[in-house]
Amino acid sequence: MSSFLLEVENLKKYFPVTKGLFSRVAGQIHAVDGVSLRVKTKRTLALVGESGCGKTTTGKTILKLLEPTAGKIVYNGTDISAYNPAQMKTLRRDMQIVFQDPFASLNPRNTVGGIVGAGLEIHALVPPKKREAQVAALLEKVGLEPDYMKRYPHEFSGGQRQRIGIARALSVDPKLIIGDEPFSALDVSIQAQIINLLEDLQKKYGLTYIIIAHDLSVVSHIADEVAVMYLGKILEFGSTKTVYDNPQHPYTEALLSAVPVPDPLAKRRRIVLKGDVPSPLNPPKGCRFHPRCHHRFEPCDQLEPKLIKIADNHLVACHLR
Repeated sequence: MSSFLLEVENLKKYFPVTKGLFSRVAGQIHAVDGVSLRVKTKRTLALVGESGCGKTTTGKTILKLLEPTAGKIVYNGTDISAYNPAQMKTLRRDMQIVFQDPFASLNPRNTVGGIVGAGLEIHALVPPKKREAQVAALLEKVGLEPDYMKRYPHEFSGGQRQRIGIARALSVDPKLIIGDEPFSALDVSIQAQIINLLEDLQKKYGLTYIIIAHDLSVVSHIADEVAVMYLGKILEFGSTKTVYDNPQHPYTEALLSAVPVPDPLAKRRRIVLKGDVPSPLNPPKGCRFHPRCHHRFEPCDQLEPKLIKIADNHLVACHLR
């Protein structure tokens, strides 16, 4: 049996752009453009990059909340790429998501008990008489009081709301949880609490995580492996220590140079990227990153580099390597 819970091969997600009276397709937004990933069971993969690079779309497409344009999604040894909604309903128990905004993702008209217990009801996991006790147990697992189930989302802080979102994801006993920027809307001290909570839950229940993030300082504390994404493509992949200690792609170097250092006297070379991320409607020819790269040379604007292995568990897509 494979040690990988999830394997994604050449995943693509394009969004058509229409114009005119008859909604003629005038182009395609290449949100995800050939992403390949493998996530080991009970491990954490971080998907990092600037806003707009396709991280969230990748996560939603893996869960088939968005239908893939092309590519293969293999979950636990089974190709689910062509699964219909009825087939996905059963699989939803295994694959859950924690959203970025802990307030917007919770129904303001529903109590915490109703929110956390929705999965139990939809999948008929617990008899109605035992549902309240199960919700209370779930709230305790994430560090909340059982009597909170009678309250509404607006009565809680951001950190507490994120814990409610995690309890909702845990309610159906999943194997894979995708966290879509689960820390970005929280204060630093609360971020640490949520990271510790996720790590504790992973050890206790054998969970596998994909954490989508743009803050590399947070990622270093929770991820076993890192995939650096830019304009719909993976530019570098490897173990967290390898990528952080020895980044091989200029884009990864630039991202890591922006991570704050606690020592105010420490000297470091800050790499400032010029310009903005190009439009995914008309991505650059060759390497996607070459218009902003300070190392670019002749083949970069013509040939697209392949993601190749340069060391054990370290891949990079760059003509320099």
